[in-house]
Amino acid sequence: MHERAAEFAARVEAEYGFRPEVEEFPEGTKTAADAADALGCDVAQIASSIVLVADGDAVVVVTSGANRVDTEKVADRVGASGAQMADADEVKAATGYSIGGVPPLCHDGSPRVLFDETLLDHDRVWAAAGTPDAVWPSDPTDLAELSDAAVADVAED
Repeated sequence: MHERAAEFAARVEAEYGFRPEVEEFPEGTKTAADAADALGCDVAQIASSIVLVADGDAVVVVTSGANRVDTEKVADRVGASGAQMADADEVKAATGYSIGGVPPLCHDGSPRVLFDETLLDHDRVWAAAGTPDAVWPSDPTDLAELSDAAVADVAED
């Protein structure tokens, strides 16, 4: 297992008391479509962690791979005047992970987390496990709770 994925799994175990079933794909799971293809699931079951900056504060939006994040909805939800996609340095500073491998929990910082309500339509979703090549499955209700996320409408209409 890749060192970062192993670190993520160990951190989940230490903080939450279970070891996630991390799966790695050498061909990569950088996009939701790549992950869905590798896993043989619907792209809507991919829980993509997108980092935004809202009035200077990082917000991790765990969204369905079938959706695009509506930055205005996110800004409204967190009480900010606006929100925009974080750049690579902001993502790393807020979470400790690089773009494409940001998990929905175990961040180095304390970003606010929003959870796409449409993920709750599935029995199982797959989230990044610290690298662009590693994912792990979870019940979406459990994942929202573990990530201390507010469930919200964050998808573009």
